[in-house]
Amino acid sequence: MVIKVFLASSSGSTAIKKKQQDVLGFLEALKVEYAPLDIACNVDNRTWMRENVPVEKKPTNGIPLPPQIFNEESYCGDYETFFDAKEDNSVYAFLGLPPPPGSKEAQQAEKEFILQNGPVKNGTVEKKTTENGTVENKIIDNGTDETDTLDENRTADAEVEDENHEADKLKATAEEVAQEEDEEAKEEEDE
Repeated sequence: MVIKVFLASSSGSTAIKKKQQDVLGFLEALKVEYAPLDIACNVDNRTWMRENVPVEKKPTNGIPLPPQIFNEESYCGDYETFFDAKEDNSVYAFLGLPPPPGSKEAQQAEKEFILQNGPVKNGTVEKKTTENGTVENKIIDNGTDETDTLDENRTADAEVEDENHEADKLKATAEEVAQEEDEEAKEEEDE
Protein backbone atom coordinates (compact mmCIF):
# COMPACT_ATOMS: atom_id res chain seq x y z
CA MET A 1 0.00 0.00 0.00
CA VAL A 2 1.29 3.39 -0.95
CA ILE A 3 0.41 6.46 1.02
CA LYS A 4 -0.26 9.41 -1.29
CA VAL A 5 0.37 12.89 0.04
CA PHE A 6 -0.98 15.67 -2.15
CA LEU A 7 1.19 18.79 -1.82
CA ALA A 8 1.63 22.19 -3.43
CA SER A 9 5.30 22.71 -4.30
CA SER A 10 4.84 26.39 -5.01
CA SER A 11 2.42 27.43 -2.29
CA GLY A 12 2.64 31.04 -1.20
CA SER A 13 1.27 30.16 2.23
CA THR A 14 3.88 29.49 4.91
CA ALA A 15 1.20 27.71 6.99
CA ILE A 16 0.58 25.21 4.18
CA LYS A 17 4.33 24.72 3.67
CA LYS A 18 4.82 24.00 7.39
CA LYS A 19 1.93 21.54 7.45
CA GLN A 20 3.31 19.72 4.40
CA GLN A 21 6.78 19.54 5.94
CA ASP A 22 5.32 18.25 9.21
CA VAL A 23 3.44 15.42 7.46
CA LEU A 24 6.38 14.40 5.27
CA GLY A 25 8.89 14.61 8.12
CA PHE A 26 6.73 12.45 10.37
CA LEU A 27 6.15 9.84 7.66
CA GLU A 28 9.89 9.71 7.00
CA ALA A 29 10.63 9.33 10.72
CA LEU A 30 8.20 6.39 10.86
CA LYS A 31 9.78 4.96 7.67
CA VAL A 32 6.36 4.86 5.99
CA GLU A 33 6.55 4.66 2.21
CA TYR A 34 4.72 7.53 0.58
CA ALA A 35 4.40 9.24 -2.77
CA PRO A 36 4.38 13.06 -2.78
CA LEU A 37 2.03 14.23 -5.52
CA ASP A 38 2.29 17.88 -6.55
CA ILE A 39 -0.99 19.64 -7.28
CA ALA A 40 0.65 22.93 -8.27
CA CYS A 41 2.48 21.56 -11.31
CA ASN A 42 0.20 18.68 -12.25
CA VAL A 43 -3.43 19.37 -13.14
CA ASP A 44 -4.30 15.64 -13.09
CA ASN A 45 -3.11 15.33 -9.47
CA ARG A 46 -5.09 18.44 -8.48
CA THR A 47 -8.25 17.22 -10.21
CA TRP A 48 -7.94 13.71 -8.73
CA MET A 49 -7.41 15.07 -5.21
CA ARG A 50 -10.35 17.47 -5.42
CA GLU A 51 -12.66 14.78 -6.80
CA ASN A 52 -11.69 12.17 -4.19
CA VAL A 53 -11.84 14.19 -0.98
CA PRO A 54 -15.27 13.30 0.48
CA VAL A 55 -17.85 16.08 0.27
CA GLU A 56 -18.27 16.19 4.07
CA LYS A 57 -14.51 16.78 4.46
CA LYS A 58 -14.31 19.68 2.01
CA PRO A 59 -14.17 23.24 3.33
CA THR A 60 -17.10 25.59 2.80
CA ASN A 61 -15.60 26.92 -0.45
CA GLY A 62 -15.43 23.34 -1.77
CA ILE A 63 -11.71 23.37 -2.56
CA PRO A 64 -9.59 21.23 -0.23
CA LEU A 65 -6.13 22.59 0.54
CA PRO A 66 -2.96 20.53 0.77
CA PRO A 67 -1.75 18.43 2.38
CA GLN A 68 -4.40 15.77 1.74
CA ILE A 69 -3.52 12.16 2.56
CA PHE A 70 -4.75 8.97 0.89
CA ASN A 71 -3.95 5.28 1.24
CA GLU A 72 -4.08 4.24 -2.42
CA GLU A 73 -7.62 5.36 -3.38
CA SER A 74 -8.93 5.56 0.20
CA TYR A 75 -9.12 9.00 1.81
CA CYS A 76 -7.30 9.23 5.16
CA GLY A 77 -7.67 12.92 5.96
CA ASP A 78 -6.17 16.38 5.92
CA TYR A 79 -3.50 17.93 8.12
CA GLU A 80 -5.81 18.48 11.10
CA THR A 81 -6.93 14.84 11.24
CA PHE A 82 -3.31 13.72 10.73
CA PHE A 83 -2.23 15.96 13.61
CA ASP A 84 -4.97 14.55 15.86
CA ALA A 85 -3.88 10.99 15.00
CA LYS A 86 -0.28 11.93 15.75
CA GLU A 87 -1.27 13.32 19.15
CA ASP A 88 -3.30 10.17 19.93
CA ASN A 89 -0.49 7.79 18.85
CA SER A 90 -2.80 6.38 16.18
CA VAL A 91 -1.06 7.42 12.95
CA TYR A 92 -0.92 3.87 11.59
CA ALA A 93 -4.67 3.43 12.10
CA PHE A 94 -5.24 6.85 10.49
CA LEU A 95 -3.17 5.71 7.49
CA GLY A 96 -4.90 2.31 7.36
CA LEU A 97 -1.63 0.50 8.03
CA PRO A 98 -0.88 -2.15 10.64
CA PRO A 99 1.32 -0.77 13.42
CA PRO A 100 4.80 -2.27 13.69
CA PRO A 101 5.22 -4.84 16.48
CA GLY A 102 6.29 -3.29 19.76
CA SER A 103 5.09 0.22 18.89
CA LYS A 104 2.84 2.13 21.32
CA GLU A 105 0.02 1.86 18.82
CA ALA A 106 0.43 -1.93 18.54
CA GLN A 107 0.46 -2.32 22.32
CA GLN A 108 -2.63 -0.14 22.63
CA ALA A 109 -4.43 -2.19 19.95
CA GLU A 110 -3.57 -5.43 21.77
CA LYS A 111 -4.92 -4.09 25.08
CA GLU A 112 -8.13 -2.96 23.37
CA PHE A 113 -8.47 -6.37 21.72
CA ILE A 114 -8.11 -8.14 25.08
CA LEU A 115 -10.66 -5.83 26.71
CA GLN A 116 -13.14 -6.43 23.89
CA ASN A 117 -12.60 -10.17 23.43
CA GLY A 118 -11.21 -11.39 26.73
CA PRO A 119 -7.87 -13.08 27.29
CA VAL A 120 -6.41 -15.27 24.57
CA LYS A 121 -5.43 -18.77 25.68
CA ASN A 122 -3.09 -21.04 23.71
CA GLY A 123 -3.13 -18.81 20.69
CA THR A 124 -1.89 -15.61 19.19
CA VAL A 125 -3.57 -12.59 17.69
CA GLU A 126 -3.22 -12.06 13.95
CA LYS A 127 -3.65 -8.51 12.71
CA LYS A 128 -5.00 -7.86 9.25
CA THR A 129 -5.70 -4.56 7.53
CA THR A 130 -8.88 -4.62 5.47
CA GLU A 131 -9.42 -2.81 2.18
CA ASN A 132 -11.07 0.12 3.94
CA GLY A 133 -8.04 0.52 6.22
CA THR A 134 -9.40 -0.84 9.48
CA VAL A 135 -7.29 -3.27 11.48
CA GLU A 136 -8.98 -6.55 12.35
CA ASN A 137 -7.70 -8.97 14.97
CA LYS A 138 -8.19 -12.73 14.72
CA ILE A 139 -7.28 -15.44 17.23
CA ILE A 140 -5.12 -18.15 15.68
CA ASP A 141 -4.77 -21.58 17.39
CA ASN A 142 -1.09 -22.32 17.89
CA GLY A 143 -1.46 -25.92 19.07
CA THR A 144 1.02 -28.15 17.24
CA ASP A 145 2.86 -31.42 17.72
CA GLU A 146 5.92 -30.36 15.77
CA THR A 147 9.00 -30.02 17.96
CA ASP A 148 10.61 -27.25 15.93
CA THR A 149 7.75 -24.82 16.72
CA LEU A 150 7.25 -25.92 20.32
CA ASP A 151 9.60 -23.26 21.73
CA GLU A 152 7.80 -20.56 19.74
CA ASN A 153 4.49 -21.73 21.24
CA ARG A 154 5.92 -21.62 24.75
CA THR A 155 7.13 -18.07 24.12
CA ALA A 156 3.72 -17.12 22.71
CA ASP A 157 2.01 -18.77 25.70
CA ALA A 158 4.22 -16.79 28.11
CA GLU A 159 3.36 -13.58 26.28
CA VAL A 160 -0.33 -14.49 26.37
CA GLU A 161 -0.10 -15.15 30.11
CA ASP A 162 1.46 -11.71 30.58
CA GLU A 163 -1.30 -10.14 28.49
CA ASN A 164 -3.93 -12.12 30.42
CA HIS A 165 -2.47 -10.85 33.69
CA GLU A 166 -2.67 -7.25 32.41
CA ALA A 167 -6.22 -7.85 31.17
CA ASP A 168 -7.21 -9.29 34.57
CA LYS A 169 -5.79 -6.19 36.27
CA LEU A 170 -7.77 -3.92 33.93
CA LYS A 171 -10.93 -5.97 34.44
CA ALA A 172 -10.50 -5.87 38.23
CA THR A 173 -10.03 -2.11 38.12
CA ALA A 174 -13.11 -1.70 35.93
CA GLU A 175 -15.15 -3.91 38.29
CA GLU A 176 -13.97 -1.91 41.33
CA VAL A 177 -14.94 1.36 39.64
CA ALA A 178 -18.35 -0.06 38.71
CA GLN A 179 -18.88 -1.31 42.27
CA GLU A 180 -17.94 2.08 43.72
CA GLU A 181 -20.33 3.81 41.33
CA ASP A 182 -23.12 1.41 42.34
CA GLU A 183 -22.45 2.10 46.04
CA GLU A 184 -22.47 5.86 45.43
CA ALA A 185 -25.75 5.58 43.52
CA LYS A 186 -27.32 3.58 46.38
CA GLU A 187 -26.13 6.17 48.91
CA GLU A 188 -27.67 8.94 46.83
CA GLU A 189 -30.96 7.02 46.65
CA ASP A 190 -30.95 6.52 50.43
CA GLU A 191 -30.51 10.27 50.96
